[in-house]
Amino acid sequence: MKIVVHIARLLVGCLFIFSGLVKAIDPLGLGYKMQEFFEVWASDGYFPGLMNYLHDQSLWFSVTMIGFEIILGVALLIGWKKKMVSILLLLLTLFFTFLTAFVLFTGKIRACGCFGDCIPLTPIQTFTKDIILTVLIIILLIYNKYILPIFKDSVSLIILLSVMVGCTFLQGYVLKHLPLKDCLPYRKGNNILELRKMPEGAIPDQYEYIFIYEKGGVKKQFSPDNLPDSSWAFSERIQKLIAKGINNIPLINDFTLADSTGVSLTEDILGQSGSYYLFFLQNLQGGTSKWWTDFKLFHAKAQKLNRPVYIITSDREKVNNLFNVINNFNVEIMTCDATAIKTAARANPTIYSMTGPLVQEKYSWADLEKVIK
Repeated sequence: MKIVVHIARLLVGCLFIFSGLVKAIDPLGLGYKMQEFFEVWASDGYFPGLMNYLHDQSLWFSVTMIGFEIILGVALLIGWKKKMVSILLLLLTLFFTFLTAFVLFTGKIRACGCFGDCIPLTPIQTFTKDIILTVLIIILLIYNKYILPIFKDSVSLIILLSVMVGCTFLQGYVLKHLPLKDCLPYRKGNNILELRKMPEGAIPDQYEYIFIYEKGGVKKQFSPDNLPDSSWAFSERIQKLIAKGINNIPLINDFTLADSTGVSLTEDILGQSGSYYLFFLQNLQGGTSKWWTDFKLFHAKAQKLNRPVYIITSDREKVNNLFNVINNFNVEIMTCDATAIKTAARANPTIYSMTGPLVQEKYSWADLEKVIK
């Protein structure tokens, strides 16, 4: 049993550290996933007031949980406070198991984001992983007498404090800049137009359609091949999914750039042959003081290079008022779905240097000076 405990200790500790680090390079990603859970629970009527509050605090919740995950993994490996750490690991794993079970059995959320966007797992894979982890941690808890500390308490505390500081610094850095490793479909070198296309070999979803018609106060169902004559009045159409498709969702499936009239100019903008900039600004929350001066210099350089600047936002009215009404920049304002912007731009704002549909470089607002030089 001693060997089993050592193996379980190594597996659990390393997995928690790895899982935390994978998410630490993009804590906003986990924050957005948490928002998705809170939105679903609120809409289902489970403590909507609390869920809405947690939704607003999701980023801090994400940063804290990532740090907690890594610290517990390190604590287990060095044998610090073995019983307390084992209990906390069990509670955290049971929480993760609940989340993955919710994803698997309800289908209301596509994935739990346990390993971030870099290592996507299916719901059944993540649920199975959590069940195995739970069993291993129960073994560690029952046979914790075999877990011996590697260092003295004072040294262990120094190590754990260093880990906590390192986690905080890492997550603070990527929140200000951009993820250290970009695992999203908008990463440097990708062709956005190509990734908006349906994958090769895709099988579409198959639906059955039922038409409801009414005559003389009586409603009746009809199939598309057996519709009634003109004496019947159409009431509604019912769509039922009868066969789920395979590989039928593009990697980028919600990225549309619309002008002030709502007309999509996505193909026109991304299909142009020259170089240009996409300036993602989801909204003006948090103010502009940190990047406004650099934006003026950036815009001046773009004009000098004869490169168009397109501001992409989900809050057209306020953004247009700031840039074009008050400050007369005369830049194109494109409207895009807020969720798509969250995926494309992990910092607010984020700048893409583009050539045609290809992403050449990506910069956060904190790195605008690199574009200006």
